Amino acid sequence: MKWDKTFKQNENVDNKKITFKNRYGITLKADMYMPKNNNKKLPALAISGPFGAVKEQSSGLYAQELASRGFITIAFDPSFTGESEGIPRYMASPDINTEDFQAAVDYLSNNESVDKEKIGIIGICGWGGMALNAAALDTRIKATVTSTMYDMSRINANGYFDEEDSEEKRYEKKQALNKQRTIDYKNNTYERAGGVIDPLPENAPFFVKDYYDYYKTKRGYHERSLNSNDGWNTIGCMSFMNQPILKYSNEIRSAVLMIHGEKAHSCYFTKDAYKNMINNNKYKENKELLIIPNAVHTDLYDKIDIIPFDKIEEFFKTNLK
Repeated sequence: MKWDKTFKQNENVDNKKITFKNRYGITLKADMYMPKNNNKKLPALAISGPFGAVKEQSSGLYAQELASRGFITIAFDPSFTGESEGIPRYMASPDINTEDFQAAVDYLSNNESVDKEKIGIIGICGWGGMALNAAALDTRIKATVTSTMYDMSRINANGYFDEEDSEEKRYEKKQALNKQRTIDYKNNTYERAGGVIDPLPENAPFFVKDYYDYYKTKRGYHERSLNSNDGWNTIGCMSFMNQPILKYSNEIRSAVLMIHGEKAHSCYFTKDAYKNMINNNKYKENKELLIIPNAVHTDLYDKIDIIPFDKIEEFFKTNLK
């Protein structure tokens, strides 16, 4: 099989393409990674993200690395993106994308090589929020890691850094998005919002430059990645504005490790989500917050020397039992 990833192949790890369906009948495609010559049941991890990326990027890197450490892993493309099915393309949904994680658990729970009592998940960037949402819903998930997490409900409703957190600003966005819906229906097509801006303006904020450095260069570019190309549909994320995720995160009983870079523009998402998760939670002793000194948002996409894989391995091996 031709290697089509943005990271180097580990010859000590086997990989293959798999498919599974979610409860909406959408077929998801994934890459499965396994320790070479394995012949016993192993703990398993389902991994997705970042938001607007594909499995050949960051999630695949995590999956391959953790397979080399003794896990069976799958990196999947969420519904409507990458090689996964779902029409129309390039849409996101707080419901369906949470379901995508649960469907991955369905698959792993029925795989003969997996110890179904030892299943965890990892969500990167916007899929960190979706992973935490799945953990609040799915009791089969025994441990969850979020890495450089975005809360997609919060950012769609409030804008970056909550600078649009007002009824007036939300109404303006709703007007624009619903106007676009009318145009899309008339044209029988969907306007694309655009991926990471290119060419990069000299005065772009640092976090935009950070995204550009990953998605638009050899470091992380992939032909199927939304962020590397034309982005989501303009109306693709509008449902997040009025459908908050993480509602009952403080009722999660299973183990959670939340990781973020100290210098990341997005660090407030993880800090606030962690605070809400442990607030009045009777099971807070297995919840951890790990802030990586000096790390920025995309450092946790692919920087092997910065992503705390030793800690992630230890966390899962401790809690998947």
